[in-house]
Amino acid sequence: MNIEQVLFGAFAFLTLLSASLVIFAKSPISSAMALVSTFFFLAGIYVLLWAHTVAALQVLVYAGAIMVLFLFVIMLLNLGDEAPSTRMTFSRVLGGGAAIGLFVALALALARVPNTVESLADSASFGTLETIGSAIFTTWLLPFEAVSLLLLVAMVGAVVVAKSRI
Repeated sequence: MNIEQVLFGAFAFLTLLSASLVIFAKSPISSAMALVSTFFFLAGIYVLLWAHTVAALQVLVYAGAIMVLFLFVIMLLNLGDEAPSTRMTFSRVLGGGAAIGLFVALALALARVPNTVESLADSASFGTLETIGSAIFTTWLLPFEAVSLLLLVAMVGAVVVAKSRI
């Protein structure tokens, strides 16, 4: 076992730990800060995969810009430290069932994926700016623009909801 495998295991464990803190944190601010740590640990995994550009974009875009947007929305909505309800309602059961169904679908999809990680990591163009730019502005242009519009609409929606409470 070499140092890269040890670091990968450590980053993977810390990523899962901080992602679970995002879900189970009582305060929205604590949850957002746990999400920031999740983004940083994911960036560490990208560095181990020799995708330094993707790691830098992970820190700049997600841990920087997106988290500022999330914290803005949390502050605008004035979410307090309310005690969560422990009642079992239909929506909770439906949400839990949907989460289990999505987990099963993800596990089935991952079982069908061939093991091609070695060929990706050996490629000289893996994770470079040229490859990322080419993929974003050719194959994934429409989803890229759709996500940017979705973020804009979410921000405007948060401002409208916060303004109606005043």
